[in-house]
Amino acid sequence: MREIGQPYPRLPLPDAAQGEDLAVFQDWLQQAIPLVAHLGLERMAWQGDTLVWHLSLAPNLNDKGSGFGGSLAAQTTLIGWCWTTLWLRGHGRAQDVVVARAEQRYLAPVTGDYRLECCPATPDAVEALQARLAERGKGRLSLVQRLSVGDTCCLEAQGDYAVLPLRN
Repeated sequence: MREIGQPYPRLPLPDAAQGEDLAVFQDWLQQAIPLVAHLGLERMAWQGDTLVWHLSLAPNLNDKGSGFGGSLAAQTTLIGWCWTTLWLRGHGRAQDVVVARAEQRYLAPVTGDYRLECCPATPDAVEALQARLAERGKGRLSLVQRLSVGDTCCLEAQGDYAVLPLRN
């Protein structure tokens, strides 16, 4: 068992020609962040600039038989962290990512297995991050998340993720 304060070993950067194997990343994520193994994450995929997760409701039930807000909030924060981490990895950058701000708005109960999507908050968000990284080696990125059951949007969220230089 890992000791508190001891970082988990980093996953090597992907081969630029082959890209990231999301199944390998998901396996690493479940070991690096133990909570992930309990969130019902079935699979992840890219659709353009949107990271999509498919999740099972069963491990995220509340006392009313619908989605537990705390689990859903953790998932929206985590998918943003993953989006930023995967983007950096895809650009050959091994840097630390931390959440700087996160907020959620619950619109409808989550009553079945669901889809969680994450993408940049504005069309120029990624370009602004790239410029900041080139200039200062660190930066901040705003992302939005949407959780849906079928065609019903149940939760909207937004988060800011800070990209920091690696700590030794």
